[in-house]
Amino acid sequence: MRVLMLKQKIMFAVALSLTAGCAIQPTGSGDSADQPGNVPEAVIAMAAPDQDVATARLVPEDGCYWYEHSGPVETALLPLRTANGNPICVAREA
Repeated sequence: MRVLMLKQKIMFAVALSLTAGCAIQPTGSGDSADQPGNVPEAVIAMAAPDQDVATARLVPEDGCYWYEHSGPVETALLPLRTANGNPICVAREA
C-alpha cells in the first residue's frame, strides 16, 4: 500500500512538472531580440527543420531561443533546437 501511494505521488509530481513546462511565457523587456522573428541568420542556420523560426524569439530569463508550436489544442513555446537536439542559447556572461 505504501509503494502504491509513493508511485501516485511521483506520477503527480511528474505530471505537474510537465504541464508547468508547457505554460512558459516570456516576459519581454521591449528589446527587439525578444520579439518574434528577430532571430540572427546564424541561429536560423543551426535550427533543425520542422521548427517555426518565424515565431522564434530570445527569452531573456534563460538566454535561449524559443518558438511557437501550434498544436491541435493549444499553442506552446518550445525550445529552438539544433539537428542534434541541443537547445540554441546565447553565451552567458561570467
